[in-house]
Amino acid sequence: MMNTAAINEYIGLNPQVRFGKPIVKGTRTTVAEVLEMLANGMSAADIAEDFPSIGPEQVRACLLYAAYKESVVLLAVA
Repeated sequence: MMNTAAINEYIGLNPQVRFGKPIVKGTRTTVAEVLEMLANGMSAADIAEDFPSIGPEQVRACLLYAAYKESVVLLAVA
């Protein structure tokens, strides 16, 4: 089940920041950058060590955001 509250709490869209790409609120780090770090083998703890403002909750919200966007695309195609 998708927890969209977590997405809204930690992920933001601002046309003035990073060309409007979804970012982790309070940072300039995009969701895509967090996902790329995870795909390259970093753990949430590794990310938090390199980016102290991005904790496990923010990483989870990035994953939820990606899953939500994928499910919306799949529903739109169906």
